[in-house]
Amino acid sequence: MAPVYGKPFLSYVLDRLIEAGIRRIVLATGYKHEFIEAWFGAHYREAEIIYSNEDTPLFTGGAIRQAASKLESEHFVVLNGDTLFDIDFQQLYDFHLAHEANLTVALRRVDDTGRYGSVDCDNGQILAFREKTESKGAGDINGGIYAIRRDWLMELDLPAKFSFEKELMQPLAGKQGFYGLSFSDYFIDIGVPEDYWRAQKEFGALFEPDEFLFLDRDGVLNQQIVGDYVRNWSQWKWLPGVLPTMAELAKRFKRIFLISNQQGVGKGVMSAGDLEDVHRRMMADIEAAGGRLDAIYTCTDLASAHSPNRKPEIGMAMQAKRDFPEVVFHRSVMIGDNVTDMLFAQKAHMRAAYITKNNPVPQAVQDITDLCFRDLSSLIL
Repeated sequence: MAPVYGKPFLSYVLDRLIEAGIRRIVLATGYKHEFIEAWFGAHYREAEIIYSNEDTPLFTGGAIRQAASKLESEHFVVLNGDTLFDIDFQQLYDFHLAHEANLTVALRRVDDTGRYGSVDCDNGQILAFREKTESKGAGDINGGIYAIRRDWLMELDLPAKFSFEKELMQPLAGKQGFYGLSFSDYFIDIGVPEDYWRAQKEFGALFEPDEFLFLDRDGVLNQQIVGDYVRNWSQWKWLPGVLPTMAELAKRFKRIFLISNQQGVGKGVMSAGDLEDVHRRMMADIEAAGGRLDAIYTCTDLASAHSPNRKPEIGMAMQAKRDFPEVVFHRSVMIGDNVTDMLFAQKAHMRAAYITKNNPVPQAVQDITDLCFRDLSSLIL
């Protein structure tokens, strides 16, 4: 769950799997599993998410075997949650089946195996896994991705908790039909600080950045009237730097939406016509400055009505998706100044950017927010 470029590292791993056509994913979880479950839920994008939680630590082998018990397929793929190895999964799987392997390892060619340990192969068959102390120079390393025959794993006589690498892979190499396929694709292991910070620098360019922007209104675009509402245009005050920033954002994003709770209409302190007039004038200023809004969505229902359209619920996001089918939530960012905006982003699986206004960030916001900035004009996405 360590954040990289605004979202959990695990999101990038799951994205690679889903883009490879995988639709059922088991997450082997343990310490603080509730944070992972709250973030991803039962579905992430097009994939079903199942959780295999360890009540007591089972080590890597026990965790894999417990997770495998929740699968039905004869063969499955295992990945480490803190490593991203951007391989062709279909190529690995086809190789695994063609060799009738019990275990196939995705190997990565590196200049120095001393940091990782090396893998000895002969015509694709793995003969041995070498420790870090035994390795140096260029060679193949274990990339942390395995294709496994399920029945073989479940039938092995091993304890409930065991190390997959030290108690299964190392002693059985050369004896149990292990194969390796070498890849040269992007590889990063964020288990060490220098690579974690390298990921922060590289992921924005390597993977598709956010394409769709959702904006809150009061406190983000205009000065919020504490305890009241902007009832007419005479009360509207643009925050400094917003209009030129909107012009820059128009170049950056494919679609930009305004989504705003406006229960002042529901309370009767202003009319729907008053709200429309404010937004018409607001749009005119934005367009005159070179910016744009592709659509405006408001929820005028009272908070007490528990409307599915009122933030933090995602009804307004779903309206945008219906009107603009190209919108993809996991490539979207929500900018707001309230915890409800951040919860909205979390529920829709968007990135979340919080406007601080130079105030301390509440803990409830810190727990679910990717980025914090003073105001819209200082935002860097």
